[in-house]
Amino acid sequence: MEEKTNVSSISTTTGGYNMAMTLVVAFISWVLIHRWTQRNKKGPKTWPIIGSVIEQLMNYDRMHDWLVEYLSKSKTITVAMPFMSYTYIADPENVEHVLKTNFANYPKGEVYHSYMEVLLGDGIFNADGEMWRKQRKTSSLEFASKNLRDFSTIVFREYAMKLSSILCQASTHNQEIDMQELLMRMTLDSICKVGFGVEIGTLSPHLPENSFARAFDTANIIVTLRFIDPLWRIKRFFRAGSEALLNQSIELIDDFTYSMIRKRKAEIEEARKTGKKDKIKHDILSRFIELSENPESNLNDKNLRDVVLNFVIAGRDTTATTLSWLIYMIMTHTQVADRLYKELKAFEEDRAKEEKVTLVPCDPKDPKSFNQRMSQFAELLTYDSLGKLSYLHAAITETLRLYPAVPQDPKGILEDDVLPDGTRVKAGGMVTYVPYSMGRMEYNWGPDASAFKPERWFKDGTLQNVSPFKFTAFQAGPRICLGKDSAYLQMKMSLAILCRFFIFTLVPNHPVRYRMMTILSIANGLKLTVSRRT
Repeated sequence: MEEKTNVSSISTTTGGYNMAMTLVVAFISWVLIHRWTQRNKKGPKTWPIIGSVIEQLMNYDRMHDWLVEYLSKSKTITVAMPFMSYTYIADPENVEHVLKTNFANYPKGEVYHSYMEVLLGDGIFNADGEMWRKQRKTSSLEFASKNLRDFSTIVFREYAMKLSSILCQASTHNQEIDMQELLMRMTLDSICKVGFGVEIGTLSPHLPENSFARAFDTANIIVTLRFIDPLWRIKRFFRAGSEALLNQSIELIDDFTYSMIRKRKAEIEEARKTGKKDKIKHDILSRFIELSENPESNLNDKNLRDVVLNFVIAGRDTTATTLSWLIYMIMTHTQVADRLYKELKAFEEDRAKEEKVTLVPCDPKDPKSFNQRMSQFAELLTYDSLGKLSYLHAAITETLRLYPAVPQDPKGILEDDVLPDGTRVKAGGMVTYVPYSMGRMEYNWGPDASAFKPERWFKDGTLQNVSPFKFTAFQAGPRICLGKDSAYLQMKMSLAILCRFFIFTLVPNHPVRYRMMTILSIANGLKLTVSRRT
């Protein structure tokens, strides 16, 4: 009896073992067959169930260049993820189809909105439909205002000079500085002054710590990681890991933002009570506060918070990162730096003659005369006169071609569609046009696409424009950037002063690479030394 029991047990164990081995062999065969069927597939290869997650995670820190490698071989690629597919496009015809021709089918979408909502809420960069249209209408009226343009010119000059003063001190002591950090401070102070009428003073000479800026950067990095992290919702539910840090950052961001809104509301109310309505500021935030007082607008403090943060990311991060990459470019392309300097010197002499200004001597060894000359030069920079600096404009544009502030821009898909190149996209997925890749594609820009050449923007000595669906740094179609002119104004104002009076030298062995976040910032900052020039 005992012998029969043992035989039965052995038989059961053997049967279970055989079943397990059969399942393992079947699974391995399934995986191998799946991989075999993809041998001729364009774009990243996938694994069953998890799609391309492994390859994306392995290349996360260099994802933009990872996409360049694939898109240089095929103008459109599809990257499968566990819950949806992402279609990446770099061909201008496909981009025009998504951003203009069939615009209604490609909103920001619920998926993108859910990823970014904690930071951007229902602001203009994260909204669709009527909410987006209302914000865009109000914002477009503000950006079209001559008063805002003139005020912006004054503010941008003021903060460019504050930055220059800090650089003078650094040059005196041969001090290493993080130029990107300084530029972030300059643009944050500027957007808060121009957009919200608030002086926050992060560019003060002692460079005070700013918890809002730190928290904003941290939140930006974490929400970007959500796009390839399938576990982020679980982490959010348990308030663990990166999502716990995100919550802390959002609390700091909200404290700063709501205090700004309360302060502005109090100022408006005080102006009305004292009969000084002409003293009410007409910045972007004030416009939206006035709009919120109409019951039909359905705007509350949360909506105003979203407006503030969307304009901060637009006015601070994008401009500062572009300026940082351009300064890096002129450090690594001396012929560009020399040509910029010559253009600025000639501009200075011509403008001084026009304005009948006697320029003081510029002695780099004498801080007093150096600062006086710099101040004279800055006063010659106006909205109209900056338009004469064509090579500076070309250098900025070329930087944006290779280092676009927004390197990727995903859109949702409402209904199944076919792109102009024949690619089929399905409802519920996402289509992403990739400005970083587009600027490096030879089929868009020719065999020298990867080279930094401001000269490419000239034809017979005249600046040329190209299709916004080819040069997509400011998007295109109905969502084209409202702040394009304002961004160019601040960048020209700042760079004219910096490139005229300073020479920048990269700190030896300092690594310069991008950091994966919504904006193409430099991962370890831009460490350099600065010296004065005549």
